[in-house]
Amino acid sequence: MVSLLPEEPEAKGMLALMLYTEARRAARRDSAGSYVPLDEQEVALWDQGQLQTAEALLHAANAAGPSGRYQIEAAIQSAHMARCVSGRDTGHAILTLYDHLLALTGSPVAALNRAVALAALEGPAAALDQMGPLASDKRMLVYQPYWAVRGHLLAEAGRKTEAREALTVAMGLSTDEAVKRYLEAKREALGALE
Repeated sequence: MVSLLPEEPEAKGMLALMLYTEARRAARRDSAGSYVPLDEQEVALWDQGQLQTAEALLHAANAAGPSGRYQIEAAIQSAHMARCVSGRDTGHAILTLYDHLLALTGSPVAALNRAVALAALEGPAAALDQMGPLASDKRMLVYQPYWAVRGHLLAEAGRKTEAREALTVAMGLSTDEAVKRYLEAKREALGALE
């Protein structure tokens, strides 16, 4: 698309988003094939060439005109990468970007991800409050990340029984066996704490 629409910022934003995602492929699983969440990934395994290309595309897209959905999503990925690589706190930038994305799209997924960003800044209770309206969105009932996030935040808030229930639902909705095992370990850890 970028070659067909070289002046279109959103095409560059989409390609940047895809490259940010693809650059982390080797770090998403450990040597045993277990799922590794972003915060625990080995940065040295990320494809630096793809990340550099993604950064250049994002900067070109931002310089070319108003930001659209893909540019904002790519900027969020860029902020996550910067945090992981440099150790800088990019939480406020990530939250602000999710505010823009949510205003632009009204997406419940953007609202869910914004809650995760809020949790990093203000704790799990604030995030769970923000997630409240999502519980009535029927799409969330079958959206595995909703239940995984909910389980994680409930566990962080010390609400172990509810966390176990949410993680069990997330496991049932998981199609990736490595993710299912990761969630199961999180659920088992809750039981071991009692």
